[in-house]
Amino acid sequence: MTTSSKKTKLIVALGLVYIIWGSTYLGMKIGTETVPPFLLSAMRFILSGTIMLSFGLWREKEIPTRKQWLNAALVGLLLIGMGNSGVALAVKYMPSGLVALFIAALPAWFIALDWAFFSKERPKPLTLWGLVLGFVGLFYIFDPFHLFSPATNAVRAYPLWPIPVLTVGSIAWALGSLLSPRLDTPKQFTSSGIQMLAGMVSSIILSYFLERNDWHTVETMTVRAWSAIIYLVIFGSLIGYTAYSWLVNNAPAHLTSTYAYVNPVVAIFLGWLVVDEVLTWQSVIGSVIVIGGVVLMTIGNKKH
Repeated sequence: MTTSSKKTKLIVALGLVYIIWGSTYLGMKIGTETVPPFLLSAMRFILSGTIMLSFGLWREKEIPTRKQWLNAALVGLLLIGMGNSGVALAVKYMPSGLVALFIAALPAWFIALDWAFFSKERPKPLTLWGLVLGFVGLFYIFDPFHLFSPATNAVRAYPLWPIPVLTVGSIAWALGSLLSPRLDTPKQFTSSGIQMLAGMVSSIILSYFLERNDWHTVETMTVRAWSAIIYLVIFGSLIGYTAYSWLVNNAPAHLTSTYAYVNPVVAIFLGWLVVDEVLTWQSVIGSVIVIGGVVLMTIGNKKH
């Protein structure tokens, strides 16, 4: 691949992940209006995974080894089974824009895990300041102790218990992304298909134990809900996930992680525009703080 060709692919892949993945938070929000979150993930990825794996085996003409199957399945468990399913659960109970904003702290986990287990390089001071600033912004937005909200607004419109779920999911996503280029996995499309199906299996297991009483909701799904799932399958999974998978294996980690501070802007705007999610000054100011912190993290990490 020539340098100019790779640069073009890089720009296209980043653009797709920036815009499309920012819109998937809204898609999951709409989908979970009807069906429970883990079941939504299972439905989404059984469709996209089957399509992707079939296409990969046909296009790449290579049968993965047992080790490659297991490695790709491990990455899928971390990225989809834990990371994506955690987001689907959170957006059911919290504004989709705020969930995307929380995920904006993802580069912090990339940097921390890379330092601890992979590169062993200590983060630069600018990166550490970015980490601090990012978490200050998140603390200001979610305000768990009502330090910044008037006493009259002490009753929150959404619960905070999904935040630990998002934290675990973010760590799993960062770990899977860092492991992917270091493991022996199949070629891109085949690997993505295996990852999606592995994530689907873990989602359906979680749904069986936690949501079985709500499985009947599939029978009452509206056109709006089906449209959300189709959008998530085509754009979020087949296009967006493929673009992200390419970036993870072909672009520097600090550049790949920049999608995390573009997605919230898209998600917050769409949530306000489409489903009337409240956009407060506290959210706006906190968003600027978080995004500023992530930018510092990225710049600092780039200087390694």
